[in-house]
Amino acid sequence: MAKRKRRYTNKTKGRMLIIFLMFGTVICTLGYTLFSDLQKINILINEKKELQNKEKELVEKQESLKADIDRLSDSEYVARYAREKYFYSKNGEFILRIED
Repeated sequence: MAKRKRRYTNKTKGRMLIIFLMFGTVICTLGYTLFSDLQKINILINEKKELQNKEKELVEKQESLKADIDRLSDSEYVARYAREKYFYSKNGEFILRIED
């Protein structure tokens, strides 16, 4: 049996070209969409890390403020704080401020 060599007509070649162009367009579109989505995901991951760090800082600040509230409920602490911060003194007491 002899092998037949297949000849493509111009019409068939044109159809194949259109099919390949459509296939190429679909592949390029999918590639662009994938790349774009990967960039968005990367941006969101970085934003999530920043927000987690900010949350951690805010939780620490909240704990510090709660501790301050607890300390300010003690009248002795408030009196000592006022004497140190605003230079109030008891009768006969001298205040010397030494700065580092």
